[in-house]
Amino acid sequence: MSDTAVKNTTIARRTGESGLLKRIIKNRAIYLMILPGLLFFIIFKYAPMYGLIIAFQDYKPYLGISGSPWVGLAHFERLFAEPMFFTILRNTLLLFLMNLCFYFPVPIILAVMLNEVRREAFKRFVQTLIYVPHFMSWVIIVSITFVMLSMDRGIINELLVMMGFEKINFLLSNEWFRPMYILQVIWREAGWGTIIYLAAMAAIDPQLYEAARMDGAGRFRQIWHITLPSIRSVIVVLLLLKIGDVLELGFEHIYLLLNSMNREVAEIFDTYVYTAGLKQGQYSFSTAVGFFKSVVGLILVMIANWLAKKAGEEGIY
Repeated sequence: MSDTAVKNTTIARRTGESGLLKRIIKNRAIYLMILPGLLFFIIFKYAPMYGLIIAFQDYKPYLGISGSPWVGLAHFERLFAEPMFFTILRNTLLLFLMNLCFYFPVPIILAVMLNEVRREAFKRFVQTLIYVPHFMSWVIIVSITFVMLSMDRGIINELLVMMGFEKINFLLSNEWFRPMYILQVIWREAGWGTIIYLAAMAAIDPQLYEAARMDGAGRFRQIWHITLPSIRSVIVVLLLLKIGDVLELGFEHIYLLLNSMNREVAEIFDTYVYTAGLKQGQYSFSTAVGFFKSVVGLILVMIANWLAKKAGEEGIY
């Protein structure tokens, strides 16, 4: 490369750096707004990733990460050899599929229904009503469920007796655990999940609906041909993010429902990590389990994102 070319490249690089600095200074208010979220992810998401090292060590707290001996992939080999591994994997995947099939469409349906309501006062009232459960902790949600489904004067069992049926021990039943879990998820999260879809629907051009009405399209036709296609990209992005959580169902909810009678269908990776890591002090093994979950989620997101782009959608990256 000639001296002139090198000089031009250097000048272009400096000009670019200067332009970037000017843009940052000009948009400093926006960058300051981003800063708290950025710091949150750096401190609580990226910095703790250093601790993944102990998944490849026989970690001892008194030796620390730097002093603990390395064992390679021994903890991963133990995980795959565990008798409970396939049971836990099955339970986790089944609950995830139930989330995907039964919970994921509910916020979309609710958002479409709310979008069709013309009385603003009634619409706001319904929105508030279905948002409220999201602000209650899982402890409260599960406690309410326990009171309603209890064998001792639970309202559901009392109604069953009044109708001539026998009482059902919902709380200790393997058959009723999964329906009870998914109904609680829908009750608590469905209303909150409508927010993004309603925001996407608010951006739809009203002239599209006017043109459809002039062509004789009813409300169902307008929903099918205008509303749903307009929010399709949002649905795809949220679906991709949901797939990334395939092995991440949440510890608190499942742990509160878990007991010795339903453990066969209720034990998942999150509760297994708690039992092995905190109760039994197997820190390296529990970290290996968490690492395995993260890798599976990453691979599935990459595959789903590739499929979405093949189908003509934007994807998430």
